Amino acid sequence: MTLGELLKQAELEVKAGDEQLDTEVTGGYSGDLISMVLANGKEGNVWVTWLCHPNIVAAAVVVKLAAIIIVDGREPDEQTIQKANEEGIAILVTKLPAFEIIGRFHDIGITGT
Repeated sequence: MTLGELLKQAELEVKAGDEQLDTEVTGGYSGDLISMVLANGKEGNVWVTWLCHPNIVAAAVVVKLAAIIIVDGREPDEQTIQKANEEGIAILVTKLPAFEIIGRFHDIGITGT
């Protein structure tokens, strides 16, 4: 499944990296500690988080994530969006809580393994 396909099937809005929508999604990871995503995230994963500051982009680059999904209606600031666009990282947002969006991802075949 690509980010573009995921976008169509879930309540997501693109905030950065719209040119990345052909990126293949290999799975998912959820957590709000950058050290945890660095240790446990996998290349091609989507990262579901509440965080929305510029450091999330740096973590996504290191792990080679497919995208960052920011939940609960939170919005990344302009600096985070700019950094994501420069680094080629997609940031998608949703008004849904993490539990809900993760359930939807699982239902369409995105797992945490």
